[in-house]
Amino acid sequence: MSVKQFPKGVKQFSKEHNLAATVVLSAVGYAVVIATFAGVLPYPNVSLDAVNVMAHAIAAVNTVTLLTILAGVRWIRRGEVAKHRKAMLSAFSLIILFLLIYLFKVGGGGTKEFVGPTLVRNYLYLPMLAVHLILSIVSVPVVIYAVVLGLTHTPDELRETAHARVGRIAAGAWSLSLFLGVIAYVLLNHVYDWRYLGLILPW
Repeated sequence: MSVKQFPKGVKQFSKEHNLAATVVLSAVGYAVVIATFAGVLPYPNVSLDAVNVMAHAIAAVNTVTLLTILAGVRWIRRGEVAKHRKAMLSAFSLIILFLLIYLFKVGGGGTKEFVGPTLVRNYLYLPMLAVHLILSIVSVPVVIYAVVLGLTHTPDELRETAHARVGRIAAGAWSLSLFLGVIAYVLLNHVYDWRYLGLILPW
């Protein structure tokens, strides 16, 4: 989606109040995730086979997203702004796809627990997973802010904003989170074993 294609009213509001737009969008995202884990939002029941398929799909989407981000970073360093914008918007679209699959997997099917060697679990898998989760949570508003600026400003206008600085932080945190998530997926699903926990609801 280009700047010209962005809905005019939304674009104007977001351009004039980019921080407010970022807060609203971030809050909506956090609320949906929290509501899913709290068991508030209804999801169709998902079988274990479907949970496994979704886990593989998430890993594939995240891998493509990571490669797309890295391509976008490379292009902006070479001054190829149009390619950079397309790459970053593609990456953002992919992360929305990831979120949808993830929420349906967790909300309708449940989660799996790592049951490999204790040393691997405690000193590799869990720390890696923790960093992945923390980065995925804290990077949300940073990524959204960079995207909002990118969608509502022309390339010339962006030079007068914090887009480049925020974008570097967003790309770094986002890339590391994706990389660690994919490695955790490989350890859980292909290297060691797991136990199916099913739905985790508050009642």
